[in-house]
Amino acid sequence: MNTKKLEKLVRNIPDFPIPGIQFKDVTTLFKDADALQEMSDGLCEMYKGKGITKIVGIESRGFIVGPMIAHRLHAGFVPVRKFGKLPAPTFSESFNKEYGEDAVYIHQDALNENDVVLLHDDLLATGGTMVAAVNLVKKFNVKKIYVNFIIELEDLKGRDLFPSEIEITSLIKYDI
Repeated sequence: MNTKKLEKLVRNIPDFPIPGIQFKDVTTLFKDADALQEMSDGLCEMYKGKGITKIVGIESRGFIVGPMIAHRLHAGFVPVRKFGKLPAPTFSESFNKEYGEDAVYIHQDALNENDVVLLHDDLLATGGTMVAAVNLVKKFNVKKIYVNFIIELEDLKGRDLFPSEIEITSLIKYDI
């Protein structure tokens, strides 16, 4: 996999969504057919043979790549969403982020103890959203949890918030 090519295609947007944040825009990867294929191949290859039964995608960019991974690994797809977006009974988990507090939700019947789960989102920065999603998934007592990102901002040390038994992978890593 040519991660250098993927790194070059990620667009940096200064001061978005607030001053001081350097937003890493992955939509430039999505619109390039070769980059999208390379990214999809790389993500799927990492988890081939690990028995993944469900991909859990985090709103909203996790909804783009998550179903692609699910299709390729012959797994189901489960969304983790913001308040009011899921119609059936949900579990929720609150968390702090760089510029406020938020919560994520999952349907109460989304997973079970036989599932091997891969959580996917586009970016690992400070880790709050994904740690909350991992805590949601743990409520189901699944067999195994993996976590994956397209991009990781290593200097923010979001990876340090996760329990040691959780395997975390990222395709692209940046020092900021």
